Amino acid sequence: MLAFIIKRTINAIFVMLSVTFLAFIIFQFVGDPVRQMLNEQATQAQRDALRDKLGLNDPFLVQFGKFVGNAVQGDFGVSFRNQQDVMTMIADRFPATFELVLVATFISIVVGMPLGVLTAIRRRSWYAESLQFVSIIGISLPSFVVGIGLILVFSVWLGWFPAFGRGDTVDIGWWSTGLLTSSGRMALFLPALSLSLFQITLVMRLVRAEMLEVLRADFIKFARARGIPARVVHFRHALRNTLMPVVTMTAMQFGGLIAFALVTETVFQWPGMGLLFIQAVTFVDVPIMAAYLCVVAFIFVFLNAVVDMTYAIIDPRLRGSEQ
Repeated sequence: MLAFIIKRTINAIFVMLSVTFLAFIIFQFVGDPVRQMLNEQATQAQRDALRDKLGLNDPFLVQFGKFVGNAVQGDFGVSFRNQQDVMTMIADRFPATFELVLVATFISIVVGMPLGVLTAIRRRSWYAESLQFVSIIGISLPSFVVGIGLILVFSVWLGWFPAFGRGDTVDIGWWSTGLLTSSGRMALFLPALSLSLFQITLVMRLVRAEMLEVLRADFIKFARARGIPARVVHFRHALRNTLMPVVTMTAMQFGGLIAFALVTETVFQWPGMGLLFIQAVTFVDVPIMAAYLCVVAFIFVFLNAVVDMTYAIIDPRLRGSEQ
């Protein structure tokens, strides 16, 4: 088991270095940060001095080595636009993004799993077929279209929920949350629902496929032969054996939701990391863009490693196959 953990850790480090290297290369061609930081009246001497201060005149490998060394310490420098510490800005925005993704994941599980079970045990009914058709639409529609549609219906026409913003928040130490205020919960509902719709369809279709497979198993036939009620067979025996793939997919999609929440955050002007990244792209704020990609990549790699190690703990055969 120790060898398995060491190998997964080395793989994770290699992936992080690869992502960091690619991000660093890409951002070398997005524009001149000196032009963004100084006004047009700045002299050439001032520009040269700033380039020396930022280390932009150093060789490429030297710049990359400094970047990696600082990133390991959680130092991504100062924002070119706001002149603030980048990690401080991301830490201020992270609670909003995490809260949005957490609620979206909760909605997807609470809604998607029962729908998946329903479409599996009533797969020939008209409403199961209708849900399947709706799930295809849910997967196909872009998230910005869904978000704009929700704003049009629930904010403009009905006026039930706010169209943008986070509402009132409460600070608990360095963490800010809107779940403890009514306006915060109202503001959270629409963006969380918009972000969760794609996830709901994935959970529903995965649970349906796994349930159909489990319902054909011999132990389910034996349970029915013993006269166990259908409700117990479906929800205690069959559903429990479908949870592992669902948990795995949910854990993997959690990182994906954090990465792709930027579209939802932009539509709803949600003050999270995604909106900060979009603003950084607009103003060619390279430190923020690099820090965002590294943070998202770390979340992906961490969740991957946790899932792999959890599987290895549950199934010892996986540990043997890696040796």
